[in-house]
Amino acid sequence: MDFSIPAATKQLLAKIDDFVDREVIPREAEVFQQGYFKAEPMLRGLRGKVKELGLWGPQLPKELGGLGLTLVEHGLVSQSLGRSPLGHFVFGCNAPDAGNIEVLHKYGNAEQQARWLEPLARGDIRSCFSMTEPDSPGSNPTELTCQAVKDGDHYVIDGEKWFTTSADGAAFAIVMAVTDPKAPRHLRASQIIVPTDTPGFHLTRNISIMGHPGEGWMSHGQIKYTGVRVPQSNRLGPEGSGFLIAQERLGPGRIHHCMRWLGICERAFDLMCKRAVSRKIDGDRPLGTRQLVQGWIAECRARIDAARLMTLHAAWRIDAEGFHAAHEQVSTIKFFVADVLMEVLDRSIQTHGALGITDDLPLAGWWAHERGARIYDGPDEVHKVSLAKRILKRYGMAGAGSA
Repeated sequence: MDFSIPAATKQLLAKIDDFVDREVIPREAEVFQQGYFKAEPMLRGLRGKVKELGLWGPQLPKELGGLGLTLVEHGLVSQSLGRSPLGHFVFGCNAPDAGNIEVLHKYGNAEQQARWLEPLARGDIRSCFSMTEPDSPGSNPTELTCQAVKDGDHYVIDGEKWFTTSADGAAFAIVMAVTDPKAPRHLRASQIIVPTDTPGFHLTRNISIMGHPGEGWMSHGQIKYTGVRVPQSNRLGPEGSGFLIAQERLGPGRIHHCMRWLGICERAFDLMCKRAVSRKIDGDRPLGTRQLVQGWIAECRARIDAARLMTLHAAWRIDAEGFHAAHEQVSTIKFFVADVLMEVLDRSIQTHGALGITDDLPLAGWWAHERGARIYDGPDEVHKVSLAKRILKRYGMAGAGSA
């Protein structure tokens, strides 16, 4: 297998790394001190610079103004952008907009694409994806209770959602709602576009995550849908295809997340190594002379490299054969890379001592917000069970289905 990176991709990564180092990382403190809305003009300015450099939307098709990268190429870019909490947003490939763009591009009709896809791809508006419910298991979206009932040529939506990322200030939501309760469980739900100014759409709060409610793009909303009335023409794809669309959306999204996590790992690792060299603990002897710290550094380096190869291999297989062929690889990286992320962050925080838990560095913020990596897009346990069942089925174990 050829592990080399094409020259054109290397040049692209160098440009992105340079911009992140010069323009993005130095502004992190400003954004987190001011909050998203006060910092929004500055962030828009950074997005404009990215567009001027021809680096906007690495995951977007060229017809939507993006770079049209393969999943492997975008994975490498995502790692570079993941070094800053602002990276993906500044380059127009942040969740949940990136996933919503994919869905609208594949399933949206001409009217939906003109009204929602095109401005979203340009970064003129933001969006959110509303699936998870407080009283339904997030690991099993076939158990949703939010309903969309037909009334003439409209749907009337009633229900409650939470962890609707970026709902604060979003122009529209893509809502997963049950449209046929009597259908087979994987055909019960549909995905429907709901403008956030529709009567009955209520963002009740930004959920506080380990003490931080966030705002704007950096938030997770709880939403009540109370008699929300939208045309049936706002449905994406055929009725009952919501689960299928969600699976297609989440597959590549897990590659994006894993490579973003690896970008976080690289920055945390870099900070850890610099601290080990610079922090004097015994005269002129730095912290890095301690074998325990040396062990942490060696182990983190090995696990980051292993996680990267696993993730890029999964991305390569999706590019070559499609998501279903890479189902096992995607499940594997989802729980493995999330575990590596938390280990590297923990070691880096520990190496920095008290400094590591302050907001003078990005480590504590990542620790708080990325703990969810082991939960969202399918908790670790679900992916491990799914993978084990598929493996055991090949060994002939009765009842070892492909959950």
